[in-house]
Amino acid sequence: MKCACRPLPHSHWAIKTTKVISVMASRRLFLAVAALLCVAECHLAQAFKKSYIVYLGAQSYGRDASLEQHERSTRSHHDLLGSVLGSKRMAMDAIFYSYTKNINGFAAHLEEEVASQIARHPDVVTVMESSMLKLHTTRSWDFMDMERDGQILPDSIWKRAKFGQDVIIANLDSGVWPESNSFTDDDGVGEVPKRWKGSCPDSAKYGVPCNKKLIGAKYFNKDMLVNNPGAVDGNWTRDTEGHGTHTLSTAGGRFVPSASLFGYANGTAKGGAPRARVAAYKVCWSGECAAADVLAGFEAAIHDGADVISVSFGQDAPLADAGSFLQEPVTLGSLHATMQGVSVICSAGNAGPLEDTVVNSAPWVTTVAASTVDRDFPNVVTLGNSVHIKGMSLETTTLHSNKLYPVVKAGDAALASCDPVIASACPLGTLDPAKVKGKIVVCVRGGDVPRVTKGMTVLNAGGAGMILENNQMDGDDIVADTHVLPATMITYKEAVALSKYMDSTKNPVANISPSKTEVGVKNSPSMAAFSSRGPSGTLPYVLKPDIAAPGVDILAAFTEYVSPTEVPGDDRRSEYAIMSGTSMACPHVSGVIGLLKAARPDWSPAAVRSAIMTTARTQDNTGAAMRDHDGTEATAFAYGAGNVHPNRAVDPGLVYDLSNDDYFTFLCSMGFTTRDLTRLSAGKFTCPEKVPPMEDLNYPSIVVPALRISQTVTRRLKNVGPPSTYRASWRAPFGINMTVEPAELAFKKPGEQKDFKVTLTSEKDKLGKGYVFGRLVWSDGTRYVRSPVVVNALD
Repeated sequence: MKCACRPLPHSHWAIKTTKVISVMASRRLFLAVAALLCVAECHLAQAFKKSYIVYLGAQSYGRDASLEQHERSTRSHHDLLGSVLGSKRMAMDAIFYSYTKNINGFAAHLEEEVASQIARHPDVVTVMESSMLKLHTTRSWDFMDMERDGQILPDSIWKRAKFGQDVIIANLDSGVWPESNSFTDDDGVGEVPKRWKGSCPDSAKYGVPCNKKLIGAKYFNKDMLVNNPGAVDGNWTRDTEGHGTHTLSTAGGRFVPSASLFGYANGTAKGGAPRARVAAYKVCWSGECAAADVLAGFEAAIHDGADVISVSFGQDAPLADAGSFLQEPVTLGSLHATMQGVSVICSAGNAGPLEDTVVNSAPWVTTVAASTVDRDFPNVVTLGNSVHIKGMSLETTTLHSNKLYPVVKAGDAALASCDPVIASACPLGTLDPAKVKGKIVVCVRGGDVPRVTKGMTVLNAGGAGMILENNQMDGDDIVADTHVLPATMITYKEAVALSKYMDSTKNPVANISPSKTEVGVKNSPSMAAFSSRGPSGTLPYVLKPDIAAPGVDILAAFTEYVSPTEVPGDDRRSEYAIMSGTSMACPHVSGVIGLLKAARPDWSPAAVRSAIMTTARTQDNTGAAMRDHDGTEATAFAYGAGNVHPNRAVDPGLVYDLSNDDYFTFLCSMGFTTRDLTRLSAGKFTCPEKVPPMEDLNYPSIVVPALRISQTVTRRLKNVGPPSTYRASWRAPFGINMTVEPAELAFKKPGEQKDFKVTLTSEKDKLGKGYVFGRLVWSDGTRYVRSPVVVNALD
């Protein structure tokens, strides 16, 4: 009996024997068992298949290639895989994406042995197993000096860039809520730029329609349907999570007056480039983004004509080694975008404050860390001993102001069947209503329980309120959440004080005041604790993150499909939500880069990134050095070049520029071969006989991760301002002697380029300090071109 395998309707199967069959039914039994074994064989065969991306390099044609050229490329993919599988039909069944527009490759459902076999094919650059990437989940533009009290300043980049008029920002994320006022086109938006090739092909009942503001909406879920079909909520670009709507409106949402979240942060919502056109590419489903879908989204955005691509997701952790560098979809897709002149901006990740946690660290992307703004949402806990503890919250219900409520620790209110240690973190269903009803419950942060879910646990058990306390590791890092009951979050120091009070009395009581919006908070910005840090273990020769931007308590548009908390049982809805994460920081920079693209359309993606980095701030609003989450001075591993300062970036004076060949040469220095680079460049580049050290990549920051006595690095500056003479000044890292040669550069015309060298020498008696930090500044007296200098001296 020959088995013919077909796609399975379910993810598992079972054979159940319920009774002994009589001998007379033996033939039917034989046929039934044979059929089941056939099904089992098919199931097992499919179970051993995985999604793989087979990368063949770049297409030799450009964006204007014909449909016939695209179809010819697809047929070549069928032929290539068919030569390994033994059948072109089997290849066509296995391939679910053919990348034919600028990337050359395909994604297919393959057995591991087949993937290994095709990886040895001479036409293949690399084969990567598909992986799941994670989402990195108003007042900010005022804080960045683009406006003041709602008034646009005379020197604002908004005016010089015409608010990003007709720049196209693409967002790879969880889709878009098209009904949001941030994406309407009723404010005089002109015709869609003729160069735009995108569309809104959604055919679902609640699909996303285009207008003159939201000019593109596409979804990609074929890889997710193979690996996690339950995560896919439909064949549409509509955002059912809110993340994509929030990030897209932050980058390019229009001006919307009277925006708020339940009355908090009330004001005019707007994106960084409010007159830019925007396009949504839904590649993330239920918080995850499958690699082949991500690569398909990149290819579509590049081909459609995007100027900027914003990416607020990434790997859970840095890549294991440089050898796997091109086996990651954001790295690969962003390289192809850069080759076409498209700027790609990525979130740094939310795995801070530990070092070596930064992701999206390719030198051709702009990697963004998260900082605070000068706005808080404070409330106050009043204890029975009249001590006041400051907290943070966005609760929408309040307690009676003239009443003190009993307070209980969650661990002391656990159900008899629950471990008190586990219950202290307030997972759902762990609290005893008899011990909680009418009381304020103290829950401990962490325990893999979302903060707002803890409040739902208390509410379900009949609690009156919640105090969410930090543990020692979390320190002073507190977040304002949209809680479902009166609640607040307090620092570890305040948690210790609360615990002492509760231990001092048999009947502890307290009240939680309503929250308020407070602006002008001093020592802002500071770095968010969750923001991932450098150095990049994958690529220590390039400083990552590149830049910091507002990423804490950011108000932006949201889906009305779910509550802003996304907690089951929370029926509240809001057109705008307050969220935190490097996901929120990334689109701030995407919007700024959209403005720079409008103001300086001839600049390369590298020149734009350089302008943002060399004009950044490293001081807070009191003039002191930017602080980290714990109050210590932050370093370049936290904020890169500093906090973004958009108005300066439009006129940086000098830039560190990079061409495609510079990136290709850097890949040669990493160990990629001429064969790899020939395919990657569509035959336009081969590795030089002598490759420069990776430290010589013409980046706006300088990193020497393994200094042995002395090393000289080379940089090249390009004049993008008027003729002028720039002089160098520097502050050497601790224990390092630093010289710059020449220390003066005279530029006679725009576009002129000049080289200089920086020599770093270790002082033997000051070794063993790990990474140390300094800076280099070029100035003509008007403009200041700043670069961080980071050194790890070994000898």
